[in-house]
Amino acid sequence: MKKKHRKGIIFLVPLIILFITILVFIPFKQVLVFEYENTKEVLAYIPLKKEQAFKIKYTHSIHLSDVLESYKIIKNGNIQQYELMFEDFAIGMPSNASEGETFEEIDGKYYIRNMKQTFPYIDLRTGQVRANHRVIFQSNEYSLSDYIEPGTWVRIKMRKLSVIQQLKGVNIIES
Repeated sequence: MKKKHRKGIIFLVPLIILFITILVFIPFKQVLVFEYENTKEVLAYIPLKKEQAFKIKYTHSIHLSDVLESYKIIKNGNIQQYELMFEDFAIGMPSNASEGETFEEIDGKYYIRNMKQTFPYIDLRTGQVRANHRVIFQSNEYSLSDYIEPGTWVRIKMRKLSVIQQLKGVNIIES
């Protein structure tokens, strides 16, 4: 009887080790990830569940007013910009909506809505002086400089992370 028990344990131990290895190293958690440049090194992330929309807010370096870019993750994992809000028609800002989009002015702010620009990722250099890039998720605003060194080039995209990858980055929501 003891021999059968040992054989069961000998068979079960490698199976448990294999299961733990798969659990730790196989990407499974869907996140909005902020990677260092294009290296896939995870700096920070936001876990995604039902809410798959986010916004990036920053202070424009020339006219020093806020710009708010609204995005959502679409079915193929790409990022779609659906709205832009700004306060000044200065350098670097659009002067009107493109075909199929709507342009509105409400309380001194300009909105371009119904945008359908899609990207596999967004490259962003976090501001060092004035920009103060923030990400807004589920009505909460998080300053990227709290998690990512100002001046860093980050790539923002939807990705699945393993437990090990999650440990290497900072969960913006939980920190």
